[in-house]
Parts: sequence; structure tokens; C-alpha cells
Amino acid sequence: MERRSFLRGAVVGTSAAAFGFTLWQGAASAAPAQPGPGPYGALGPADANGIQLPAGFTSRVIARSGQRVGSTSYTWHNAPDGGACYSDGTGWIYVSNSEINPSGGASAVRFSSTGAITGAYRILSNTRQNCAGGKTPWNTWLSCEEVSLGYVYEADPYGVNGSVQRPAMGRFKHEAAAADPVRKVIYLTEDESNGCLYRFVPSTWGNLSSGTLQVLKAGTATSGSFTWANVPDPDGSPTVTRDQVSGAKRFNGGEGCHYANDTVWFTTKGDNRLWQLNLLANTYELAYDDSLVTGTAPLTGLDNVTGTASGDLFVAEDGGNMEICVITPADVVAPFLRVNGQSSSEICGPAFSPDGTRLYFSSQRGTSGSSSGGITYEVTGPFRA
Repeated sequence: MERRSFLRGAVVGTSAAAFGFTLWQGAASAAPAQPGPGPYGALGPADANGIQLPAGFTSRVIARSGQRVGSTSYTWHNAPDGGACYSDGTGWIYVSNSEINPSGGASAVRFSSTGAITGAYRILSNTRQNCAGGKTPWNTWLSCEEVSLGYVYEADPYGVNGSVQRPAMGRFKHEAAAADPVRKVIYLTEDESNGCLYRFVPSTWGNLSSGTLQVLKAGTATSGSFTWANVPDPDGSPTVTRDQVSGAKRFNGGEGCHYANDTVWFTTKGDNRLWQLNLLANTYELAYDDSLVTGTAPLTGLDNVTGTASGDLFVAEDGGNMEICVITPADVVAPFLRVNGQSSSEICGPAFSPDGTRLYFSSQRGTSGSSSGGITYEVTGPFRA
């Protein structure tokens, strides 16, 4: 896969030279993109659910906190957060965390091949403030506790096996996780203003019961080379994990994390940045920085991030103007959807159905602004293959 040099990219509604970011693409070279609409065009007026979408896309409400999911007897959890999708025969499953403390945990919704809701159930209970997480190649869900000395839990999206605490993956204020099947490691973000980026190297790939926790070491610049160093005491006691290794790179509020094509993408909400690690070259750099945008930045409050087979990244906003923005391999950043009337909430858990035709996400606090007002949505339409 060819990679582009650090280009001056295009932002919808903003000067093309406003900021720079790097995105991979299949072609050997290409010119920087020009200002213009995103790949899906302009957002239309708000629909009946208060969501603005491009032409050809529709939304529906899947679940509401405190209410039964579809025709099932299961009550949806409060404060829905990070999520992922899993194949399930001819249908699929969407998993969602609950960011409340205590209780936390995670739930799942099962869909038929036509998208009809056929079931809903709990997959993780009695944990604390489960924020984001990550999907493993062996189809489990890593649910992360966003509390001091928090754990990672491995849960079964299919509701067959019990959840398992994974202390070897470190105890810190966890946010997201992303699996790298090439290097056989799991990358982990830390939601602290002086947090770090970690990777967990399992003793056996596919078994997270034991292994080595490592932290990224690099300079203070926004780009350069990096190395990994072992964290001596993953349990974070008496010294927190981020302070155990000299030269550990600091990031301002690690949030979403996504792996694709020898690259790790992760966001930092404290400074509204998207970072990328080039795992082939062992280099890191900024992919997006809203402070370099002239005028109104299209993307603020960067949080959860996911990707598609086309190479597009979808980044959810915690606050901002409640958008999910798309960042394309052609160097365009543009709103894909906007949720209206929920300014006291945040967008969480973007994930695509296995066939790539449906996008799931939640508004954590909905119109009420409280954890009991969460709403989980589905968007269907002509997503790029």
C-alpha cells in the first residue's frame, strides 16, 4: 500500500491550505484535494429523528435508555458509548458499552438478514464506566473501564460465554482498543491529559490472559520516530503506568483507536487531534489538527473513530456540533451527519454492519442531557464500497 507525503489537505468550507494531514491510498501519487463537498454531498434538512444526512440516507432509532429494545423484553442501558458489529449467520450483532459508574457493562442487539431486531441481551455486568473498547479478530468485545486503575474486560457478543477480566492488559484509565492481526498486538489509549499510547503483546495470539504491556516512546514533537518499551508494573501500583517509563510519549486525552493497513489511527480530545502511526516505518505524525484550520473547524471534540473498506475514516464528536465527520483517502474532511437538539450529549460507538451498508451510533445523553436519555441509531444508505 502506497502512502502519501504530508499534504496540505482540503476541508469543506475552509481553505485548502488550512491544515495538513496524511492518509493512505492505493495510487502511487496524487495531488492535494481541492475544497468542495464531501464524498456524500451536503447535509439535508433534519429528518423525523432530528438527524441531518446526505441525500439517499435514512435513519431509525434502534434503542432508547430505559426502554425495551424493539419487541424484546430487554431494557436498553443508560449512557450508551463505544460499540462494534459482528457477523451472526445471515444477520449481525451490534454491541454497545454503558458509561455509568457503578454498574457499567455492555449490551448487544441482534439483527436478522433484513435488519429486523430479533433479540437484545446483556454481555457484561458489574463493571465501572465502560467507555470505548475494540473488536478482536476472534470475535470478542474488549470493553474498557474509563476510571483510575480501570480494567479491560473481554466479553462474548453472542451471549454464550461469560465475560473475563484481563488484568495483564494494564490498569489505567482505559479508553479504546484496536487489534493488529499482523503484529499480533492490541493498541490501547489512555484518557488522561498526560496519558500514553500502549500496546499489549499477548503470550499467545487469541488469548489475552497473559502477555507484555508496552508504552510508546517518542520525542515531544508532533512527528518523528517511535519505539516501544515494557511497562514494569502493568497493575499501576504504586506508580501509575504512564509514569513508569522515561521518555514515554504524552498525549492529551486519548480517545478512539482504529487499526487498518499497517496504520494505527487514534484521537486526542484534549487538543482535537487525529494521530497516525505508520507501523512499517515506525513513525508517527498528526493526521488532523483543528487548531490549524482557518475559520470554523469541521471536526472538534474528536472521540470514537472507525473505518471502512474504502479507506474512509468516520470520526464521532464529543460535543462540537454533534457530527460524525468523514475523512477520505482523497484528503477531504466533511460532515457526514449532524444530530440536532442534543447539544448536551456526545456521539459514541460508530460501527458498520458487516456488509458496510448500515452505520450504528449512539447519542449518549440524547435530548435530556442525562445518562438515562441515551439513544442508539442506525443509518442506512449508499456507503462507499
